[in-house]
Amino acid sequence: MQKMYAGGRLRALREQRGLSQSGLAKALALSVSYVNQLENDQRPLTVPVLLRLNSTFDLDMGFFAADTDARLLADLHDVFAEDPDGATVSTAELDDLVSRVPAAARVLVSLHRRLRGATEQLERFSAGIESPTADPGRAMPYEDVRDFFYDHRNHIPELDQAAERLFADHGLGIGGLDLQLSKLLRERHGITVAIRSDDPHRPGPKRVYDPEAGRITLARRLSAGQRAFQLATQLAFLTQTATIDALTARVESMADESRELLRVGLANYFAGALILPYTRFRDAAEELRYDIDLLSAMFEVGFETVCHRLSTLQRPGRRGVPFFFVRTDRAGNISKRQSATAFHFSRVGGSCPLWVVHEAFTTPGRIRTQIAEMPDGRKYLWLARTTDESTPGYLSPRRDFAIGLGCDLAYADKLVYSHGLPIHDDTSAVPIGAGCKICERPDCAQRAFPQLGRAIRVDENRAANIPYTPADHRGEPR
Repeated sequence: MQKMYAGGRLRALREQRGLSQSGLAKALALSVSYVNQLENDQRPLTVPVLLRLNSTFDLDMGFFAADTDARLLADLHDVFAEDPDGATVSTAELDDLVSRVPAAARVLVSLHRRLRGATEQLERFSAGIESPTADPGRAMPYEDVRDFFYDHRNHIPELDQAAERLFADHGLGIGGLDLQLSKLLRERHGITVAIRSDDPHRPGPKRVYDPEAGRITLARRLSAGQRAFQLATQLAFLTQTATIDALTARVESMADESRELLRVGLANYFAGALILPYTRFRDAAEELRYDIDLLSAMFEVGFETVCHRLSTLQRPGRRGVPFFFVRTDRAGNISKRQSATAFHFSRVGGSCPLWVVHEAFTTPGRIRTQIAEMPDGRKYLWLARTTDESTPGYLSPRRDFAIGLGCDLAYADKLVYSHGLPIHDDTSAVPIGAGCKICERPDCAQRAFPQLGRAIRVDENRAANIPYTPADHRGEPR
């Protein structure tokens, strides 16, 4: 086992739990001097100490992993990749920076974001298409919301527990949940539910709530599971206002537009937790070995809804497999990404073309699997399938998306999708990366862009087998 030095993470855990070094030492049955040495990286974390930490504080397996701060590490890669001098900074050095002084790493990322935003804004202003009034360093609202859920490991216990209580208190059951929620809204809130037929060529919104009339109107095109989700979302705004307000209030310096979008995201989280109650769903997932089709049939919801819920099962003491969830279109644009673990794709450029999620479009409705290896050596089990999006008519534009669900290969035995896969064969993994522009693989024949900040070799006397042949800092081929 490679020696693991994680003093920064251990110190952060201690401060998060409000413990002194002596308090942590007592909880772990260690000496104070030993804890001090661990926090100052004078001693590595041993397996027995890791097991004590995980059992004492109910930590997930990846808490002390080298890629726990994957999003911050990926953002740092973006920062240094765009500077030619940054090519000399290794991944190990960046990981050391994130581990020891994460606050400094965040400042670097923030400054880089502001610099990039200011540069882009100056270019738009010079072209006469924008006035220089907006904050150039402010993230887009959807990025703020995505980062909020990422920071919470895609698990919001307050809403999860509230949804489970509401499900039990009102005697709800699995099956026909849309009708049960309609009855609940009518009897407890005086709100009726109506179904609306739209022009097939101009479909309206999925849900419209008229508070004055006390009526929710749902589109007829929605399935029973989709109707239940929309009604559950409206119930979130009716019954969970205080909780949602408290959660959004904890976030400092977030723009108003981002806060409004976050409120919708939290209401959607509650809806998913209500139609797929934590304990029932988690226990069923474990029993069925995370078979998504069987879970969809059992809970009467679609493939995407099940996958999204699977990525949230991180209740202390009753954790499920820590999944990461993505939704992408045919062009490779990722429109949704949620993670219960540390996996992270780069903000720069597109996703890896070797990733199995892109192959899902070639076999609609069929689940594809892949054992993938990232440049740092970590291996993952991925499954991908297209969504169940329906089209209102033959001439209507199609909505094609693929869903990807992945987990660390260490969890593969718990999934039915590992059946028949060579999960113990180190040579079977497909090498993928976080995105061409920051991927460190020099010999990838599928590369679409050269790595940012790295020189490429141009030789008119040679025709290389790979695009964008890299050169080291002396200008020589690798």
